[in-house]
Amino acid sequence: MKHPIIIQGGMGIAVSSWSLARAVSKEGEMGVVSGTALATVFTRRLQLGDLDGSMRRALAHFPFPEVAARIEEKYFIEGGKKEEAPFASVPMPTLKPSDALTELTVVANFAEVFLAKEGHTGKIGINLLEKIQLPNLASLYGAMLADVDYVLMGAGIPRSIPGVLDKFAAGLSAELKIDVTGAQEGDHFVATFDPKLFGDTVRPLKRPFFLAIVSSATLALTLAKKSSGKVDGFVVEGDKAGGHNAPPRGIMQCDPSGQPIYGERDIPDLVKIKEIGLPFWLAGSYCRPEKLNSALTLGAAGIQVGTAFAFCDESGIEAKLKREAIAGSRAGTTRVFTDPIASPTGFPFKIVTLSKTLGEAANYLKRERICDMGYLRELFKKADGDIGYRCSAEPFKDFLRKGGSEAGATGRKCLCNGLAATIGLGQKRKESSEGAIVTAGDEFTDIARLIREGMDSYTALDVINYLRSCLDLLTQPAAAALT
Repeated sequence: MKHPIIIQGGMGIAVSSWSLARAVSKEGEMGVVSGTALATVFTRRLQLGDLDGSMRRALAHFPFPEVAARIEEKYFIEGGKKEEAPFASVPMPTLKPSDALTELTVVANFAEVFLAKEGHTGKIGINLLEKIQLPNLASLYGAMLADVDYVLMGAGIPRSIPGVLDKFAAGLSAELKIDVTGAQEGDHFVATFDPKLFGDTVRPLKRPFFLAIVSSATLALTLAKKSSGKVDGFVVEGDKAGGHNAPPRGIMQCDPSGQPIYGERDIPDLVKIKEIGLPFWLAGSYCRPEKLNSALTLGAAGIQVGTAFAFCDESGIEAKLKREAIAGSRAGTTRVFTDPIASPTGFPFKIVTLSKTLGEAANYLKRERICDMGYLRELFKKADGDIGYRCSAEPFKDFLRKGGSEAGATGRKCLCNGLAATIGLGQKRKESSEGAIVTAGDEFTDIARLIREGMDSYTALDVINYLRSCLDLLTQPAAAALT
């Protein structure tokens, strides 16, 4: 099988929606759905009435009908909930989730991949974060039930994931070691998933290719040599990419504007990465035809592009936010700020400064601190040996009570609720609604170049055609095969 040259990045909470991934994949490139918080996304789509029927169509194809029926009965609202009504909550991820939450996570990931693959033969990937460990086993299994072609994972060191894919492909149970603050030698904290939750029938599945998202040759080599199974390639992502960035090497220092300073040590050594002998794609402000050609010349299999796809017609970002973002890009009035402390993960996180969003510090300070989605919570070992959960973006008093520090909570933002609002699925509160947090790579400020004269928006196909525009198909390096 030959892999695509262009990978559409996995972005945000459902920014890389099934509709975007499908549009890209139908054109012969790799469409990628975001697997982050899909249990919440799926249930909220059902509560809004699933007006186009897509969610229920996916449920109808889920291979365990009784599970699908339970979820539809619990969450679907004919015609949609009242506008002012809050969304029904979904249990927050824990080390030992209920069977109901596990089923929901499996179904939600199945549905997103199923819809992305529906009606064509192109390749679809799913993007997950190592930092969000607890839902990953159920997410992977659900995606594999829908015949996902690629799994992409970064925001950490995902050494265990290739082995998990091998086990699920063979119909076996799997476990993941879970990071727990305060854990001591001899402690054994793991998340587990057994396909037998859905019945005794062993269900062999296709093993998807695994692409690790890395920021250095050292990490790429470590993953290639020490992972639990085969790593099939790498996405080499620089600090100009959107979302979470790897921290600068060494002690983090910031420039006068408050953004982390990256230096020579943070530039990936592509020669060493090429020597590993696995396909790799370059990411982080590569959405230009000349950069695609340059990447191929350097020996890369292609490029990953996120920001340009994030603001196209098919992405999950709410339409009014897209319009404001594109207008700001055209006028040169918006910027991207790499915030070193916004994310509860501790990784730098890029935020677009749009007027009414929570990217603006003054707007965020007006928000009541609350943690009710819980995907970025930190697990910690309590004095009695039990596991506790805390988030540096939750109310100060709660975080301090659980052993957190005031300094560790100051400046943190609730990315879970903010990113859900970006796609129009923000929670309704008593007197307000959650505000949006928009993330994008550095090249966001120049996305207006993708809009044709006389138009105010652009499509995924426009991005693909733009990138292909100066490829010489006669001399272009042949796409390597993944074996």
